[in-house]
Amino acid sequence: MRLVFAGTPETALPSLRALLASRHEVVAVVTRPDAEAGRGRKVRPSPVAALAAESGIEVLRPEKAGDPAFLDRLRQIAPDCCPVVAYGALLPQAALDIPQHGWINLHFSLLPAWRGAAPVQHAILHGDEITGAATFRIVRELDAGPVFGVVTEVIRPADTSGELLGRLAESGAGLLAATLDGVEDGTLEARPQPSDGVSLAPKITVEVARVDWAAPAMRVDRLVRACDPNPGAWTEFRGQRVKLGPVRLRPDAEKLEPGELRVSKNSVLAGTGSHPVELGEVRPQGKRQMLAGDWARGVRITDQDRLD
Repeated sequence: MRLVFAGTPETALPSLRALLASRHEVVAVVTRPDAEAGRGRKVRPSPVAALAAESGIEVLRPEKAGDPAFLDRLRQIAPDCCPVVAYGALLPQAALDIPQHGWINLHFSLLPAWRGAAPVQHAILHGDEITGAATFRIVRELDAGPVFGVVTEVIRPADTSGELLGRLAESGAGLLAATLDGVEDGTLEARPQPSDGVSLAPKITVEVARVDWAAPAMRVDRLVRACDPNPGAWTEFRGQRVKLGPVRLRPDAEKLEPGELRVSKNSVLAGTGSHPVELGEVRPQGKRQMLAGDWARGVRITDQDRLD
């Protein structure tokens, strides 16, 4: 099949590479416009745009997927199908109607669970033990289209969203390629999602990523892992933000008040609504990431200090 691949971040790269190596022909990619990135905030192409350029593939960067010029070009290309992985913009019906086999999305959850922008983060945040990826035909309703296939993945106790998403991106790439094979052969039929079991996964905002130290330790642990690497869980110390890396549950430690700090030679503990957690790495505002012990010694924590 002639494909136009839609995607933007690094998460989409395993799928694009898999399709470039498949029996299908990727004739163009659709991606978000170039944007500022990195410490220097230089304007750079998306990871998908960069890989496409390296591969000699046409790159389409519409401001909106409903732009008339983009729709005209898509009609000229006449793709048989448009696979999508983390494109990052809504697709209007005018775009959905162009390819014969529609737009087929790789979504990182076991639909109908966790429809929305942050399925991996919400799976970790809510303590799911199993997650996965699904391919489905895009319809106007958010992530509600009929499903072609799924792969499952165990959520490990120490998984961050970045680590889990990395594994799903790789296994999902194989699923997407196999789905397109089945669609072309006529051997794969999409099935409607069940009406029960629907849950939503909206984007995790910076406000949501703030740690509530009165919450149980397990909740704190899940929030920190879910927000790693983005947007990054955080707290306040002496009125300034401190970002937190993954913590370790310490049910064996002496109970501390929520936000209370206890510094020893080998650890920095913080109190929660249940038992303490041990801080791993922290990133104080305006500074580099460092070990919690180095940070604690540098700021000279006193008995009056708290994480807020």
